[in-house]
Amino acid sequence: MVGKTAKRATVRVPRSPDIAVRSREPAALVIAKRIEEDIVLGRRQSRERLVELDLCELFQTHRGDVRLALFELEKKGLVERIPNRGALVRGLTPREVREIYAVREQLEVMAVSIIPLPASAGDVERLEEVQRRHTAAIVAGDLLTVFYSNLRFHQVLFGLCGNTCLIETIDQLAQKVYGIRSFVNAFPDALERARQDHLDMIKALRGSNRDRLVALTRRHLQPAPESYIRDYERRFGKADPG
Repeated sequence: MVGKTAKRATVRVPRSPDIAVRSREPAALVIAKRIEEDIVLGRRQSRERLVELDLCELFQTHRGDVRLALFELEKKGLVERIPNRGALVRGLTPREVREIYAVREQLEVMAVSIIPLPASAGDVERLEEVQRRHTAAIVAGDLLTVFYSNLRFHQVLFGLCGNTCLIETIDQLAQKVYGIRSFVNAFPDALERARQDHLDMIKALRGSNRDRLVALTRRHLQPAPESYIRDYERRFGKADPG
């Protein structure tokens, strides 16, 4: 966690309406959230350097806050520190992406496999409300809200399994691949497929169709890693550096 001694700062960049950044929030957390958003939206690319002095100027704060922010992002797996090069946006190799998604698939399937069925009307309504926000964001072209509402949809869905350890582990793995979301969110057909998957998941949950819910969970994970790996191999070739 960011220490209590972290100073506050007024961040002079556009703020997301979904983040509700307040002036009393530690500057390091504000900076970390903004950089995370830039990574999610593809504004900062894999292996891009995060120069501390540049970030100090951008956020109108001092180096201590920036270093704390980068430390928070490093813990999430979004940033890596390389000797003599400083901090970089973490660049996952195709092998790393495949490994992470293989584990995610197993854990997410496990979660939906132990959701008590039938689901309560209240739980279904919560998912429907989140999905309405997701759909509205897609229509508006608000990719940041698309990202956060998609994230919330799955948190609510997997949260129904009731296994705290499993839920936390799923969240941690999802964080590691935040940076590849922009590779699929850039395509309207991919967003529409995700929206339809969500609606189908709600339908399966309402109908207590567990087999369908499991199949949708597996399918829903495919587009993001496939898009990222295609782009990676286009830029760097098919060799997968270790």
